[in-house]
Amino acid sequence: MKKHSIVLCLLLVSAFAFGQRKNKEVRTNVPLDSIRLSDPFVLADKKTNMYYMTGTGGMLWKSKDLKLWDGPYAVAKTDDASWMGPDPMIWAAEIHEYKGKYYYFATFTNKNVIIDTVKGNKIERRASHVLVSNKPDGPFVPMKDKTYLPADKPTLDGTFWVDENGKPYMVYCYEWLQAIDGTIEKIELKSDLSGTIGEGKLLFKASASPWSREKDENAKDVPNRVTDGPYVFKTGTGRLGMIWTSWIYNVYTQGVAYSVSGTLDGPWVQEPQPITPPNFGHGMLFRTLDGRLLMSLHSHKEINGHYHRVPHFFEVDITGDNLIVGKPYIP
Repeated sequence: MKKHSIVLCLLLVSAFAFGQRKNKEVRTNVPLDSIRLSDPFVLADKKTNMYYMTGTGGMLWKSKDLKLWDGPYAVAKTDDASWMGPDPMIWAAEIHEYKGKYYYFATFTNKNVIIDTVKGNKIERRASHVLVSNKPDGPFVPMKDKTYLPADKPTLDGTFWVDENGKPYMVYCYEWLQAIDGTIEKIELKSDLSGTIGEGKLLFKASASPWSREKDENAKDVPNRVTDGPYVFKTGTGRLGMIWTSWIYNVYTQGVAYSVSGTLDGPWVQEPQPITPPNFGHGMLFRTLDGRLLMSLHSHKEINGHYHRVPHFFEVDITGDNLIVGKPYIP
């Protein structure tokens, strides 16, 4: 995929995210396929017997059956005096229940702060961060630490994982705009998720993918540089896996990697082929309230110069050694 195309995609996502946060009109009984949402993350909450869906834009949708949804609700209450500034853009939000509270992992961008310029691209202040609430529908508010990741490093798409020793981690992307070859990294979280411990550690680079492709400045065919949307899971045999998304030229594509050691430290071995249909990506896994395992992700289509993104669900089987994506699930 050409560099200017990737940058255009990011700009359009930014505009979409800003517009979603400005839209405060709450609708009821909205069918899933009528919702426009990037990076859909679903929390199935047994305490309230409800589904909560969020993503890029920082808004929340609620449903009792995955079919009809109410929203969008504004749930992120950031600090205007923080590095995020007033009304930051929000990408790839996730809601995780942990030790009786609900944690909001998201990417926040302050467009008014430029931290670097690389190959003509101005790098905005962008980082993964965590907010907290006592309820699944918020409001989610800041905790102790002002930052979770370095201020001079653009990071995004942070997700949550607790290892076999009970240590909590954030797994996130170091953005390709500065890294050139985007990465997926991990950093340990404090026991109450209120901040981070130590420094981030590289798990793998975008170029490790055997399936992603783009043309470089010399029109040479090379691996794509974008890392997007990591999500960690375990198969039924205990194998540690990670789904993540990149591109095959201009086609949004999701693949999977597995850890040889069974830990986040890897080494991570990439499966040779994508696992979802073309133009689907940024997925996560969740169990429905009746126990069915699904993947939530969005479709990606350009219509009249605008990216059209709609959440979808697919059936998933992880009872064996590998993640197998099945047919679309229609609520």
